[in-house]
Amino acid sequence: MLVDSHCHLDFPNFAADIPGVIARAEAAGVMRMLTISTRVAKAEAYRAIAEAHPQVWCTVGTHPHGAAEEPDVPAETIAALTQHPRCIGIGEAGLDYHYEDAAPQAVQERVFRAHISAARATGLPLVIHSRDADAHMEAVLSDEVRRGPFKAILHCFSSGARLARVGVELGLYVSFSGIVTFRRSHELREIALAVPHDRVLVETDAPFLAPEPHRGRTCEPAYTADTARSLAKTLDLPFEALATQTTQNFYRLFDKAAALEGRAA
Repeated sequence: MLVDSHCHLDFPNFAADIPGVIARAEAAGVMRMLTISTRVAKAEAYRAIAEAHPQVWCTVGTHPHGAAEEPDVPAETIAALTQHPRCIGIGEAGLDYHYEDAAPQAVQERVFRAHISAARATGLPLVIHSRDADAHMEAVLSDEVRRGPFKAILHCFSSGARLARVGVELGLYVSFSGIVTFRRSHELREIALAVPHDRVLVETDAPFLAPEPHRGRTCEPAYTADTARSLAKTLDLPFEALATQTTQNFYRLFDKAAALEGRAA
């Protein structure tokens, strides 16, 4: 069994065929999917998908690309929305300095810290987005951990080795997407080798970043299996062992899902 720990089933790519997407995922051994929030204002839409499909969980949060649209959502509001039984995490939230027209860095940081506060208050894990912001991300995480512990995952990891190491030292998990399968991702595979096996998750970030051999297509949760096979080879693990380990890691981190499914976290 595999879990796609990060996908976006609300995106238009999937609107007409969510049952088909889920069926193809299950045929590939991907039995659970976590559909990730990009705007708090769309919380009802994420809940509706998770309510309609028992294979799907959801989160609530504001992507850094939308920080300027939702600059002042209180941590208390985010925390309250997680009370829904199908909502098992917070985010994705974080820092993304890749685009020149992105939300101001100060706004992104403020929104990110509000999500950390919500994660700390609820005990639910925060899904962190970090792109071209390694030093600032490290500084914010280190500061916030000093203020009090919280659970989190660095999703779709494509940052530097230092941020991965610091994240693990701070207690975070690290998730790898189809990027790890790309021919030129040698440095990322080296980083994956250094992450403890009990902190590793897999994801698609669907509809983005389709892994080999699907590059150029719309990514979907079924492709988690291809990323897992590639990562297993990198880590010199049997595919079945990697699948078991990453699934156990998912339920340990997202322990609300484990409790609701009657699994040992």
